[in-house]
Amino acid sequence: MKAVQDLCDRGEPLDTIMPLVQADPALAAEILDGPLGLRMDQAIKRGAARRRELITLMRPYLAALDPAVKRELTVARRLLVHLIEHRDLGELVDGDVLTKVVAAAAEPSKRLRKGLRWYADLPLRDELAPDLYRLRRADLVPVTQIDDLVWKDGRLLVRGHAYLAGLSVRSRRFNRATVVLRGPRWLPPVRMRTRRVYAPEATHAAREPGCNYDWSGFTAELSAWPLLWRGGLRGLVSAVRRRMRHRPAVRDATTWRAEIVFWSRGARATGLLRGAAVGRTERPAGLRVKQGLWVRPVWTSDRALQVVLQPNRAELTGVEFDGERLQLKILLPGRSVTKGHARLGGHRMAAEFTPGAEGTTVTVGLAVPSLLQEKDGRRLWIEPKGDPAASVMLGDAAEMRATSGDREIAVLADRRDRVVVSAHRIRPVLTSAVWEGPELVLRGSYPDAAGPRTLTLRHRSGLTYTAPLERSGEDFTVRLKPGTMPRFGESVPLAAGTWNMTVRHPAGEIVPVRMDHAALAGLDEDPRTVGGHAYRMVSTRFDVPVVLSEEVRPADEKGVAGTHVLRRVFYPAQRTEPLTDATVYAVNDGRLYADSVRAIYEERLRRGDDREHIWVVKDGAFVPPGPATVVRAGSREHHAALARSRHIVTNAFLPAWFRSREDQVVVQTWHGTPLKHIGNDQPHMTRDPRPPVWHRQAAEVRGWDLMLSQSPWATPVLRQAFGYKGEVLESGLPRNDALNGPEAERRAAAIRARLGLVEGKRVVLYAPTWRDYDRKNAMVKLDLARARESLGADHEILVRAHPMQAMPAVPDIAHDVTTYPDMADLLLITDVLVTDYSSSMFDFAATGRPIVLYAYDLAKYSTKRGLYLDLAAQAPGPVLSTSADVVDALRSIDSVASEYADRYATFRALYAPKDDGKATARVVDHLFPS
Repeated sequence: MKAVQDLCDRGEPLDTIMPLVQADPALAAEILDGPLGLRMDQAIKRGAARRRELITLMRPYLAALDPAVKRELTVARRLLVHLIEHRDLGELVDGDVLTKVVAAAAEPSKRLRKGLRWYADLPLRDELAPDLYRLRRADLVPVTQIDDLVWKDGRLLVRGHAYLAGLSVRSRRFNRATVVLRGPRWLPPVRMRTRRVYAPEATHAAREPGCNYDWSGFTAELSAWPLLWRGGLRGLVSAVRRRMRHRPAVRDATTWRAEIVFWSRGARATGLLRGAAVGRTERPAGLRVKQGLWVRPVWTSDRALQVVLQPNRAELTGVEFDGERLQLKILLPGRSVTKGHARLGGHRMAAEFTPGAEGTTVTVGLAVPSLLQEKDGRRLWIEPKGDPAASVMLGDAAEMRATSGDREIAVLADRRDRVVVSAHRIRPVLTSAVWEGPELVLRGSYPDAAGPRTLTLRHRSGLTYTAPLERSGEDFTVRLKPGTMPRFGESVPLAAGTWNMTVRHPAGEIVPVRMDHAALAGLDEDPRTVGGHAYRMVSTRFDVPVVLSEEVRPADEKGVAGTHVLRRVFYPAQRTEPLTDATVYAVNDGRLYADSVRAIYEERLRRGDDREHIWVVKDGAFVPPGPATVVRAGSREHHAALARSRHIVTNAFLPAWFRSREDQVVVQTWHGTPLKHIGNDQPHMTRDPRPPVWHRQAAEVRGWDLMLSQSPWATPVLRQAFGYKGEVLESGLPRNDALNGPEAERRAAAIRARLGLVEGKRVVLYAPTWRDYDRKNAMVKLDLARARESLGADHEILVRAHPMQAMPAVPDIAHDVTTYPDMADLLLITDVLVTDYSSSMFDFAATGRPIVLYAYDLAKYSTKRGLYLDLAAQAPGPVLSTSADVVDALRSIDSVASEYADRYATFRALYAPKDDGKATARVVDHLFPS
């Protein structure tokens, strides 16, 4: 399956994929409904030749396929398979039958009910057998989520939502659901008392546009008694069986899986109850029904809910630590055992068994030096001779953390109360997280060596923020303002997503922060709204503290359903309204206030242009200066602005749903003169059939009315790369006016102060581009330690990775400016640029300052991506392949610059002839002559 998926993702030809598909008939349904099905849809939409090839390859395969497999496919795939197998080849190739089916399947399909059966409303329904359109198990997909899981008055309360994908649930009528617990096969199931409730959040989170799941919410209640008698009955049967084998009876756990049974408007389906909401629901508490016997809701590795009746066969009663040895005492209640072993993870070890009045006490000794060599926490087991192994439970014992040098020995419980022994670097442990207005105050314990430490908040994209730990002995406090986080002298909100917490140890190790288990019950996980974001401080995966950030959106803009209405209903309606004399500005989908778009906006403000200016802002990334109106990316106002504004100025592609109107003017400034191949010149864009991105680009480019070019050399390159046939203005790039403008010195001083750079020091900027084939590599290829040692204290080193590359791991000897919003500002203060295949080389040439090219993978990059220039012959500076050579060139940069002066002048005249500080004026004069 994975091999087929990989081939389809790479766009390999169908004749390469089909032999692999035919090799495993057992996976036929999964492949046809998965990667091969998507490839079939692409081939059908791409012309008669592609359809003929598809049908020719698929017919022998489908003829040999088991009819039962074809019958259980999803309805759209079942219909396509039937047509490919039975319709005339010429009709399928030259007609539009297959295209209509694929187009209809991509839209929210109507469901039709005849009697007690449901059918899909797809093309050819009047011509083909009704059985082809019947919704079967593959179409009735249960979607579930558990939002709360708590004990109240001895009863387990489950709250969440559950529905069948594509079947709206608009009211309580004809809408029932029952949560059922199914245990061992011969035990009767437990039916929980379940009722439907109103849950509009289910509609907001749905993936199916056009469906309403407002009444898909449910609450279910469970008393412990049905589990107790069923568990007792199973225990009795198990005891009899063991006695018949002359073995003593052993109490064992009984597990029930949670399922939900639907009766929705005549459709019936059953599915596992799965999907815990982040936070408290991930760590449900257990209920002690009597001494040593618990009922615990638990989550499996695939996020399915189970309920376990669990006897504590081994309980921790004490922990002793003397620095050299960790001693654990465990009680086996009601058992008299004299022999056995203990096991820590996979390591078996000796243990001392001492029978007593209450049971057997087991003493386990662990050598601290051996523990310190372990990397992961391990569960503790007791293996009494003749009995199954028993997991040691924490019970009423206290958890323990003890330090040994800069390491920590921990005896803790996991989310199921099982004892885990671990040794690791001393970790900060949060004991409280309290909101004081817009400020989140974290307090905890960190018994590491004294000294300054900083807490790092890290986003999955690699973006980070730091905050100091205010330490007082072993205690610490951290104060965060998620709505106004500092970034290069300005304040921005935490971007939407999950922010993990770590502390960097002076030794360089990244130490994770954890929650104190005793504080979990009282942790406030309710959201706090600050500005346009809602923030939650939660503990996920049991004891991992994270901050969750989410943009506040109106209910009708949430989820796929909201965006579907905006794009298919609201936006087309707005396009029929008269245009307003407004200009929309968008940089990288609204992520930045930067580039040539910024320069054009500021020039218009300087001229006193009082027409309406609208900036698209994603995730609160910036606040533009001046009188501009801000619209949130993806919002109703964003759709209206793009539908009704006369001018649109952007530096990249606009949203896929945007279509330019006849009387609109779309200005594409693009983000630099390309050195590496872009657009249609990239290898994957020439494949047959064309990849989806080729069609996406073609539709986008058709809407452009004006493209800016930095030079006469760049114009034909851009035309060819994008297939653009419209007007090109060879104005130079407005963003580069900042490098030569009259305000350059004043602006440079302000930028240096913003970055904390010492005035008078030479600034070296290392700004490599991204690698398509190595995007997740966060390594900085330039040897920064050697550069710092060689260049000395009179140099400042800046590192800026490409936004498409993983965030770099930059040590403290250099400044990480990857997230600085405007590259033009960085080039303005840079004295020497070190780059590779980045367009910044063309921009920086306007300054006349030295350029060094660190092309350590020139041969590989030229082959895989392709370059427009012969760097060895045309580059404005030395092209070097090792970090040592780059450092040597930087150390003698004046002589290097002198050596390459003639080539630099030729390069500048050819590729940046219009970057004279007046490019923005030329663009504004051309676009807005009045």
